[in-house]
Amino acid sequence: MIKHFRVPGRIATRLEELGVSVPAVLRRAGLPRDLFQQTRVMVSTSELFAFWHAIERVSSDPLIGLKIGPETNPQRAHPMAIAALSTENLVAAVRHMAKFKKLTAPEEILLQLEDDEFRVWYRWLLAVDSEPQVLFDYCAGGIVPLRVDYIRPRENIRALERHFGCPVTTGRSRNAIVFRADDALIPFVTRNAELLDLLAPQFEEQLKQLKDEDSFVELVRGAIQDKLTGHRPSINEISHVVHIGPRTLQRRLKDAGSSFQRVLDEARRQMAHYYLGNSEVELNEAAYLLGFEDANSFGRAFRKWEGVPPGNWRETHRASLPM
Repeated sequence: MIKHFRVPGRIATRLEELGVSVPAVLRRAGLPRDLFQQTRVMVSTSELFAFWHAIERVSSDPLIGLKIGPETNPQRAHPMAIAALSTENLVAAVRHMAKFKKLTAPEEILLQLEDDEFRVWYRWLLAVDSEPQVLFDYCAGGIVPLRVDYIRPRENIRALERHFGCPVTTGRSRNAIVFRADDALIPFVTRNAELLDLLAPQFEEQLKQLKDEDSFVELVRGAIQDKLTGHRPSINEISHVVHIGPRTLQRRLKDAGSSFQRVLDEARRQMAHYYLGNSEVELNEAAYLLGFEDANSFGRAFRKWEGVPPGNWRETHRASLPM
């Protein structure tokens, strides 16, 4: 699975144009000051959520996410978006994006077509918390739906309705964009079967490759988790479990865009979330089960992963985690 989101550099430009200090946003989010000087701005799910929460807090504009808006310049559009516009209609376009979304980010696009309505919403695969409202606003910007649903109350309902040109409701089970089913089936004027036939096989091949890579990484991660209790498994030990040599294991992980240390960290992080969600496991016990020398070593690693000590994280998240 792709683990990071790419943040377009144009977002920083738009923030400055809208009077929002980018350094203040990055400082509030706990992100590097030179983030937007990097060639490709890649962030984890938690960093992405922190970034958009910071935009909401630094800006005094409740519609800031809508005003930033998604990319509208077709010359900068991702080939996947170009292919989606080449499909028959909105339903087909969203289905196309939903199928291949995992090639670009740890996110799912979900859809539901009923007699009268067509709903679209998002699932953040590596998220612990719910999505920032301002991030949903950004994703929904530029669309004219039948209705927009929000989970949490919004004080600026009238302004949202003016922007979207449709009713806005709150207290729903999910943030979602809702279209008339008939509108979602209107043929696209951008329909281009030849271009779609040219692009789609490339995405299919990438998706197959990603699944193969994910399967191997998951195999290694599972082997690590089986061996974690009481000690840190070595690459030689895991190589023996998966029946390949250490060099081959390293090479295959590198081909999958990973490494043994990264998979080890991911395995420990996953299990740490599980142990901290269980009130019967003390922090020193969790450290032992995760193969750390002591609770201090575990605490340092956990702060690197989540930005807070494990005890603080437990109090904040334990109620929402499966036991």
